[in-house]
Amino acid sequence: MFRFNRYNNNSSEVVRNIVNLNIGFFILTFLGPYFSGLDFYKLFGLHHYSSAYFKPWQLLTHMFMHGSLLHIFFNMFAVWMIGSYLERLWGGRRFLIFYFFSGAGAILLHTLVQNYQIEQIIKYLNTEQLEMIRSSVTYSFNDIVAQNPNSAGAVIKYNRLINTPTVGASGAVFGILGAFALLFPNTELMLMFLPIPIKAKWFAIGYGLIELFLGYRGVTSGASDGIAHFAHIGGLIFGVLLVLYWNKTKKNEFF
Repeated sequence: MFRFNRYNNNSSEVVRNIVNLNIGFFILTFLGPYFSGLDFYKLFGLHHYSSAYFKPWQLLTHMFMHGSLLHIFFNMFAVWMIGSYLERLWGGRRFLIFYFFSGAGAILLHTLVQNYQIEQIIKYLNTEQLEMIRSSVTYSFNDIVAQNPNSAGAVIKYNRLINTPTVGASGAVFGILGAFALLFPNTELMLMFLPIPIKAKWFAIGYGLIELFLGYRGVTSGASDGIAHFAHIGGLIFGVLLVLYWNKTKKNEFF
């Protein structure tokens, strides 16, 4: 994603363990099914709580799952490059609390938006269809639509909302980005694919606005690009709020 032009950026212990866990889960996700026959996305990715595939541990494990090599690369690169600074500033324990708090905020906002979308869709489905989609039993698309011939679009959208797993550490990463921009607003970042220095505060604000626009467009259009934009926004908001809370009596430490 980017590199800094100042400060030492060697990784630290908690950050190193987070990166190692994510890499371990990534390897397990792609190699595990060959040896166990299990679908690790279905088992560890976070499903909506109304889905038969939802399990409590997914609230934690989804943060260590990723959908592609690029997905995990950019997330872990950001954790390593930025998270190391925050860990040295706060200490390992506080950074870990911050990391999971941002991740929790991400999934909270993501779920709230999901619930709003679900409310807009379920009025086009009958009780039998809802139960069939929520069930762990594999029904064919035609069987579900047969219960209400005019509901094909709603069936697809509802099934995607509750049975497609959410994976990734992006919510926590956006929290880290927000915290860094708040604490070091004038530090210049150098984008990997656009070698133009940009201050951390403008990068965070711009990235957040892009995510808000894309998320809003997805909700209003009903389309999906496969990215949980509101999870990113939730992580950013919760990360900033926690830093503000921790520093409410230490504003002179911001620079």
